[in-house]
Amino acid sequence: MPDLFRRGSPIMVPTPPSSPEAENQALRAEIQQLRADQAANAAQQATADKYEQSQVRFRTVFDQSPLGQKIIDADLIIRQANPAVIAMLGFTRTDELVGRRILEFTHPDYRADWARLQESLWAHRTPYFTLETCLIRQSGASFWCQVTSVLFQDEDGELGYTTLEDISERKELALSHQRLFAAQENLLYLVAHDLQSPVNNIELLVDLLRRDAAVQRIEPAAAAQEVHAFLALIDEACADANTLLRDVLYLGQLESTRLEKNHTDLGAFLAERLKVFKVAAQAKGIDLALDQPPTAVYAAIHADKFGRILDNLLSNALKFTPAGGQIHVRLQEHDGQVRLLVQDTGLGIPADLQPHVFDKFSAATRAGLYGDTTTGLGLFITKQIVELHHGHIWLESKEHEGTTFFIDFR
Repeated sequence: MPDLFRRGSPIMVPTPPSSPEAENQALRAEIQQLRADQAANAAQQATADKYEQSQVRFRTVFDQSPLGQKIIDADLIIRQANPAVIAMLGFTRTDELVGRRILEFTHPDYRADWARLQESLWAHRTPYFTLETCLIRQSGASFWCQVTSVLFQDEDGELGYTTLEDISERKELALSHQRLFAAQENLLYLVAHDLQSPVNNIELLVDLLRRDAAVQRIEPAAAAQEVHAFLALIDEACADANTLLRDVLYLGQLESTRLEKNHTDLGAFLAERLKVFKVAAQAKGIDLALDQPPTAVYAAIHADKFGRILDNLLSNALKFTPAGGQIHVRLQEHDGQVRLLVQDTGLGIPADLQPHVFDKFSAATRAGLYGDTTTGLGLFITKQIVELHHGHIWLESKEHEGTTFFIDFR
């Protein structure tokens, strides 16, 4: 036998000839790989083309936007700026802004605004942040600006796409309206205060007329009755005027004083406050009831002002609930908060009036079932007091079925 393992003589094992089928399979595999590579290259090119198109679209919107647009990084350095923001800050070239911190153009009194934006976006990762702040142009002139910054991921990290809108005119108009409103409010309170004396004098004169001997001797009896009827109308008008003046003055006092609250047993407070209203409800044939939990519910309230809430809501309920109706005051604990409900089976409030019931001098004002009038300030005052207690008030109502007022507070 031949020595197949002879030292120094490599053995060459002949490769069996490939079959035509094997060659075809290899060729098909090679073609498939080429096609896959072509498809991958085409997809990659399509992706690159789309990205390029999106960049062109972004650049078009960015550059042509009438609003100031800039991109800032976590250090508040301007990375990109469009022509609008360049002009807004009083510059002419992009390189005059890019690479500088926005704080260089911030009014010293409003630097904290940008610190809040920086913390909200990059520390707390808030998706967007909006603020109104004051910036300074290259000329040194300041202007009000509304800033909205949106956090987004870029190849260089997380950046803030920031829009700036010059709101100087709008801000000045708002401040002007605010000054005008404050002046009108002050004038209203002064007039209300000064009108109290004349109205009280009219009431005093009416009382003197009733007791005057000449009035008591008026003949015939029908004429005397007519005179007394006119005096009663004057009395009624004075009472309405005094109610309005008291509400206006109360509102002024409410807005100017600090609210001091005490830890209060609300069930006992409501029970005491309802005593007077139960008498009035009984006289009108209305059932007034208090529903409260078996255990005491406590909250921090200002007793006098919180009592005004109850007075206003119950007065309204009595005005619009017919004889035989019901009024329920319910005290509940709801989702960690205290909830107070005043529910009646009265006329209800039309849907178109409901959004306006808490307005000052509300257009939703209506005469009650018993001829009661209203100043249009009661529910506005109620809402102010609820908010001073860090609460929230709303209503649900349906005509001819009744109204429920809800108050949530802690």
